[in-house]
Amino acid sequence: MSTIDRILDKALRGERIELEEGMELLASDQIEKMGHAANQVMLKRHPEPVTTFVVGRNVNYTNVCDVYCRFCAFYRAPGSKEGYVLDDEVILNKIQETVDVGGTEILMQGGTNPNLPFTYYTDLLRKIKARFPNITMHSFSPAEIQKMKVVSEGLSLDEVVAQLHEAGLDSLPGGGAEILDDRTRRKISRMKGSWTDWMDVMNSAHRHGMNTTATMVYGLGETIEERALHMLRIRDEQDKVKVLGYPSPGFLAFISWPFQPDNTNLKLEKAKPEEYLRIVAASRIMLDNIPNFQSSWVTMGPEMGKLSLSYGCNDFGSTMIEENVVSAAGTTHKVNIELILQLIREAGKVPAQRDTKYNILRMFNETDKADKDFVMQN
Repeated sequence: MSTIDRILDKALRGERIELEEGMELLASDQIEKMGHAANQVMLKRHPEPVTTFVVGRNVNYTNVCDVYCRFCAFYRAPGSKEGYVLDDEVILNKIQETVDVGGTEILMQGGTNPNLPFTYYTDLLRKIKARFPNITMHSFSPAEIQKMKVVSEGLSLDEVVAQLHEAGLDSLPGGGAEILDDRTRRKISRMKGSWTDWMDVMNSAHRHGMNTTATMVYGLGETIEERALHMLRIRDEQDKVKVLGYPSPGFLAFISWPFQPDNTNLKLEKAKPEEYLRIVAASRIMLDNIPNFQSSWVTMGPEMGKLSLSYGCNDFGSTMIEENVVSAAGTTHKVNIELILQLIREAGKVPAQRDTKYNILRMFNETDKADKDFVMQN
């Protein structure tokens, strides 16, 4: 029996994959075999042939950022004439448009803007929740929250997270994880903080009862070992949530995608599509305590997104009514609801709309179409 076969058999028996074994998977060229095993692991957790998606909108409230990540094409430095902060009414109008088409989730994130006081965020959240009490605010990356701690002038990280939650923050997205290892982080985003800074925010969110997601951006010059360590560090935090009895399910999903080099200051070769499938399969096998894996159609395109549903993914992510960060790097794939339904069905699955906590809101049978106004395109 080959090494890969032994590792995959171990995973299918429900045993945990360790660092060296994870590195073997991440270096293997037996991608289809790994995909089959990852699909089997997924089916043990999700036996029904259902693929979910959430109707959500990205609201990039500011593009002003002072950490100057080399891989980012979206940010503008403080003082730039191209920098902006959206007016509150503009944000509220975007949320209203989302609600009007059946949306349930707002992914509000931007740069680490040093000019915004902490009260900007809490006041804005309260204003949003007063007008839209049922919208889920799945917002602010750990780097943004670390910046809020700085501008709060004296609050601890825990106090910042608690006040955001009280003001209306429901859930934290996993943006800014990139690679959770400091060697790579120092090369690509020296001022963004260590991997433990990212994890400290997530741990605080879990202790305060918020669910979160975890992400990984690969193709940043990291090693195979650093990719494996990234996954194990997420797995370790998820273990902690359960063992210590936090009032949170922890990370509800894992999402990976390749670095998009266009229009950035980091000149690296774009990862090949098969690398994405390898990462997806290996992560589903290694992250045995994360329930959901999202397909990254925004960066990979609809067809690759569909293929990933047989490599361990059970979710098609968000409709992304508006997406400015990835599109600033020259890569975005606009997908309306009808196309999402079509792609999921072509993969042999039944499409279902979910909320942020993965509760099913609506099943789409074979003959069901999206509502007339239920089309997301910019």
